[in-house]
Amino acid sequence: MTGSKGSCRRHPVLVVLWSTVVISVWYSQSVSSQGPISKCTGTILTGSAAFGDWRSSAPGICRRITVNDLPPPFATPSGVAFAAIIPRPAGAWPQVKPNFKVDEFFTGLNNSRIVRVAPNGDIFVAEMMANRIRVLRAADGASKPDTASIYASGLNLPFGIAFYPPGPNPQWVYVGNTGSVVRFAYQNGDLVARGAPEVIVPVLPVGGDHFTRDVTFSLDGSKMYVSVGSWTNYGENGTAIEEGRAQVNQYNPDGSGFKVFGSGIRNAVGIAINPTTGKLWVSVNERDGLGDNLVPDYISHVDDGDFFGWPWYYINGTQDPRQTDAHPELRAKERTPDVLLQAHSASLEMAFYTGSSFPSEYMGDAFASEHGSWNRGNRTGYKVIRVPMINGIATGEYEDFMTGFVTDTGDVWGRPVGVAVARDGALLVSDDGANTIWRISYVGNGTSTATQATTSPATAAPAPGCTPAAYYG
Repeated sequence: MTGSKGSCRRHPVLVVLWSTVVISVWYSQSVSSQGPISKCTGTILTGSAAFGDWRSSAPGICRRITVNDLPPPFATPSGVAFAAIIPRPAGAWPQVKPNFKVDEFFTGLNNSRIVRVAPNGDIFVAEMMANRIRVLRAADGASKPDTASIYASGLNLPFGIAFYPPGPNPQWVYVGNTGSVVRFAYQNGDLVARGAPEVIVPVLPVGGDHFTRDVTFSLDGSKMYVSVGSWTNYGENGTAIEEGRAQVNQYNPDGSGFKVFGSGIRNAVGIAINPTTGKLWVSVNERDGLGDNLVPDYISHVDDGDFFGWPWYYINGTQDPRQTDAHPELRAKERTPDVLLQAHSASLEMAFYTGSSFPSEYMGDAFASEHGSWNRGNRTGYKVIRVPMINGIATGEYEDFMTGFVTDTGDVWGRPVGVAVARDGALLVSDDGANTIWRISYVGNGTSTATQATTSPATAAPAPGCTPAAYYG
């Protein structure tokens, strides 16, 4: 270096690391001296009140679940309440907070799952059971797309979608098939793939309960992350069948340089990079069969080498009593997640809010879809939640943001899956129950449009019956 004043620039990665350390110290000191920090302005349910069902869900309701709130294993039976998806009833519509509006953006999809927005604003949707990717194009602010195209077909249960390199001009679209990662050559505005896919990761474990593979890239584009869920619920078929599963893998963008980045993660259906800290975050389905309120699903950041306990342990080093081979050396390694969610909510996709149309307090917060329970006596989930953040660190609570997918009698007509931020700042939510994409926009103070029906319920496409994809990530 020349040594001239002002010529020495801080390395951006070091700045992020330094900032994260400072924020972590500040946050820990604040919590210990003042109690939990909250961004919620409405009711916060704590303790046993946080373990309600769909009847206690409503936009603006917050929950804070802590380690001390968890019951012992088998404190209650493990209920079973499969939800045969019904067509949307007359008058039913997703509910949001005042000053927000919900539009039926696009319907008639086939098992609509993940949603990703390209830098030019095009909206990519994985129709998993149809083995294809669809592209929707809409003008900024429009409540409907004006163009719909099949981008690629002949895939194998596609789920994750990512654009590479990060920035305004990606050259590739990466797709997570259930058994591989492939990519398509891409330029902004492509509505159809330019050619056959190139295989980047040729082999991922296939089969079992969890077959979705999400894909994302680090902020600088140097690393690719791929989530792989477990084969089983709690490892009941032995560890051999779980080889290479219940983890998040790290690769170079060309598929080389494989390593296990985070492990003991039963099923990280959704993964995302926090734009404030650069850290990887996961939205995780935890195990079943230990009671209606165990084990909490969770949303958490993951550091290199983190272990979250599955299948031997869960929250705070608690041993799963069904595991006779306990591996006590792993207990001390188990990391408690940042945000505990109500058990069996089936937390799927997540996205960080980077738009500018929502109020400023939403900037940097995470949104996640809760697909809904099938394995609990009284239903829970079936909503989109907001996970408040302060400088990229979760406050530990979560807020109901969009609800209303369960009728007063307990029938289910919608199940959120994908969450993405549109270029105009609206939030897009895919729903594989109604096979619809919902668009949530902010309409300003003084206007309440929490229920905004723009399409007659009679025209809604009949929802499918129960399929494995309706329950498992």
